[in-house]
Amino acid sequence: MFSMAFIYLMENVKPLNKDIVFKHVEYLKELDGKGVLVLCGPFSDYPGGMVVFNATGLEEAIMVANNDPFILLGYKTYQIRTIEVANKSNNYGLS
Repeated sequence: MFSMAFIYLMENVKPLNKDIVFKHVEYLKELDGKGVLVLCGPFSDYPGGMVVFNATGLEEAIMVANNDPFILLGYKTYQIRTIEVANKSNNYGLS
């Protein structure tokens, strides 16, 4: 069971090509199929993108990010962040 939400923010290191984009999308589909993926996409105003996902802890989150072909094959670097989810069920973080 997932207990935490994470985001990895990616920054381009070298030019992308169709092959690496396809591999990245296949990886996202794999995460989605496992119920891990929450939200993802490229930035429209910055050369990079982000992946929001669920994991059991930081170690697993780093593994998820490191296995993304964009990162694994050196096309992007990343920073990972833990998200404290605020929503109606926890009074938007006040509970």
